[in-house]
Parts: sequence; C-alpha cells; structure tokens
Amino acid sequence: MANKGSGRFVNRPTRTGSKKYDKFFIYVPTEVAKDSQFPFKPGQAVEVTIDLPRKRVIVTEL
Repeated sequence: MANKGSGRFVNRPTRTGSKKYDKFFIYVPTEVAKDSQFPFKPGQAVEVTIDLPRKRVIVTEL
C-alpha cells in the first residue's frame, strides 16, 4: 500500500492547426495510483481547486 509518492507537474505543448496550446499534467506515481484506496479511475472527471493560503491543489470527484 502506497498513499504517498513523488509525482511531477509538466507542460506538454500541442499544436492544433497553426495555434500552439499548453497542456498541463500532474503525474501520479504508479504505486499511489494502483493502491486499492486511490479514489480515482483512469478517465474519470475531476474538479481541481487551488488553495492559495496553503499553497496546495485539491482534486475531488465530480
């Protein structure tokens, strides 16, 4: 069981026609995502909230 690990925040720019757009991803370590208590499934819609005072990102189920 792994409920903690090191992930990464990355930007993967993409082109659509002649325009370039930024796509941002947060990678969750495999051992965390495959834990039986991990609350999300691949492709599931989530809500992302920024908690500025605590400098954290909160991800919740929609």
